Amino acid sequence: MPPSLALTIWLVLLVALLLFDPAKDPHVSVALWVPIAWMFIVASRLPSQWFDGKLGLAAGSLEEGNPLDRTIFSILIVVAMAVLVSRSFRWGEFFSRNLALTAFLLFALMSVLWSDFPFVAFKRWFRDLGSYLVILVVLSDPRPLEAVRTVLRRLGYVLIPLSILLMKYFPAIGMQYWIWTGAPMYVGPTTSKNMLGVVCLVNGLYFFWDTVARWPDRKTRRTKQILAVNVAFLSMTLWVLYLADSATSRVCLAIGCLVILAAHSRFRERHPGFLKFLVPGCFCLYVILAFGFGLNGELASTVGRNSSLTDRTFLWRVLLNMKTNPLIGTGYESFWLGPRLELVWKQFGGGINEAHNGYLEVYLNLGLIGLLLIGGFLIASYRIICRRLRPFCDLASLSMALWAALVFYNMTEASFKIHLMWVTFLLGAMAIPEFGENLARSAALDRGRLAQFSFGHRSFSKVNASISTTKRAEHPKIVRERNSPGCETRQPGASNAEAMPPGDNRRSKQVAQNSLRIDEGKDLKEQSLNHSRNVRRW
Repeated sequence: MPPSLALTIWLVLLVALLLFDPAKDPHVSVALWVPIAWMFIVASRLPSQWFDGKLGLAAGSLEEGNPLDRTIFSILIVVAMAVLVSRSFRWGEFFSRNLALTAFLLFALMSVLWSDFPFVAFKRWFRDLGSYLVILVVLSDPRPLEAVRTVLRRLGYVLIPLSILLMKYFPAIGMQYWIWTGAPMYVGPTTSKNMLGVVCLVNGLYFFWDTVARWPDRKTRRTKQILAVNVAFLSMTLWVLYLADSATSRVCLAIGCLVILAAHSRFRERHPGFLKFLVPGCFCLYVILAFGFGLNGELASTVGRNSSLTDRTFLWRVLLNMKTNPLIGTGYESFWLGPRLELVWKQFGGGINEAHNGYLEVYLNLGLIGLLLIGGFLIASYRIICRRLRPFCDLASLSMALWAALVFYNMTEASFKIHLMWVTFLLGAMAIPEFGENLARSAALDRGRLAQFSFGHRSFSKVNASISTTKRAEHPKIVRERNSPGCETRQPGASNAEAMPPGDNRRSKQVAQNSLRIDEGKDLKEQSLNHSRNVRRW
């Protein structure tokens, strides 16, 4: 198939999928395209890289940046701010509920003062601030759960088929080659195989979570269609992840899926506190075994990697031996600039611009203070996620899976910055006033409608019994028997002399009461139908 024809088919199918998506919610805001555009750029390539077709790094370009990239990022930030202002976002309450995140961002801004490149550090801080703003656009939506689903689903609709298209029909864009061996390496729309693995990790977690969350309603027609789409995209995601050969993403995807299954299991309902301690407990156990007992190499060999984690341990030793301020670091996103970057490139070759360990990356840029602040934010975000487990919220299971994947992912990669893993994690990590209120209101509406339906069901049973009794009483055979000679209606305790004839008013009263119950049943049935329509509309 010619590449141009394959590209046309992909565009047509993408538009058709977006228009006729069975999971499409027509009530979500159009402003969600702002975070979708931002996350697409973060997940794939910068706009300048798409237009130039160059993925190589130069020390000068890392310092100067690109005007096109700055313009597009600035436009998205301004639009996101305008959306938040139009929604009357409560900034004061947001900062008070996210003290750890606020402290981390303020300290990162202060670190510009002692950076070797203060202007570059400030530009990067302002750019990364846009990640938090676009996520607030999602979480401040009146329908936050559907907004999160819409953003992640549309992002998967674009990235996964695009990865297959570029790898198969545009190998000049979708493939790279190792510098030392010349072996092919699949990158798709991203800049490296590890970033392609992150794309598969995020989309795999979402489609698996959405399938598990919708599974109880699998008998409905709409849910069957959604599950079919989920299975198709989950299969494509696993295939692309296999081609990417990213061991870190494979392990984190398995961990996240296990967390989602545990969160939706009956065991979690009977022992709600067990899951809260299981995830951080497993992470602490891994850290102790890997670094306390020196079993990092043995653990890496189980996933097909060598004992040095593909030379990561050598890189870590070199970076730790470089002279940086252990308390405050070199400044926000300032370590990989200037002579430090050139020194690393001389020893390991060009192209390295991260420590391949998120915690070490934070230490190099912001020192021990920054490391403590990011740790405090992880703890605070985990507490927010645990509070959403009771009462259970579907987003809580996805948030916990993303939390678990993030802390493990940063052991061999760096994502505590403008990174798809970090931006996606923020969807469930921040405490938003409007988000909590909307979820509580939705849960209350669900409980109220369920109670009304149950009451109506019981009432319908009583009414149906009354209707059956009335119809039986009106049956011609029973009427003839009642009106036949010798058939008399007697009041309880009455004597034979006080026996009432068949034509007494008691029968009329009974029929009137039954008719009233029938009318009440019709009203209840109509009310239940109205509630059902409102539930479907909601």
